[in-house]
Amino acid sequence: MAKKKEINEEIKLLKAKVQEDKAIIGTDRVVKELRKKSLSKVFLSSNCPDNTKSDIQHYADLVKVPVVQLDLNNEELGVVCKKEFFISVLGISGE
Repeated sequence: MAKKKEINEEIKLLKAKVQEDKAIIGTDRVVKELRKKSLSKVFLSSNCPDNTKSDIQHYADLVKVPVVQLDLNNEELGVVCKKEFFISVLGISGE
């Protein structure tokens, strides 16, 4: 039960940050921002490719940014963010 509440909080955070234009969408852009140390959190969809997961995890570990694996697939994550495309990787700009 606590895990479900935690996930709902993460989704609420995602929606709020997308509306505030503080979300970085896409693997290349997220990696670029991680290198600049300008992200506070990274979200991955449940069906994110393994090589992408390992790359994101590597850069996030270097700058000590938490990576959250969501239960949503990339299509559902795109819908939650009200975008017309699938989203596998999403970063939140510094809070």
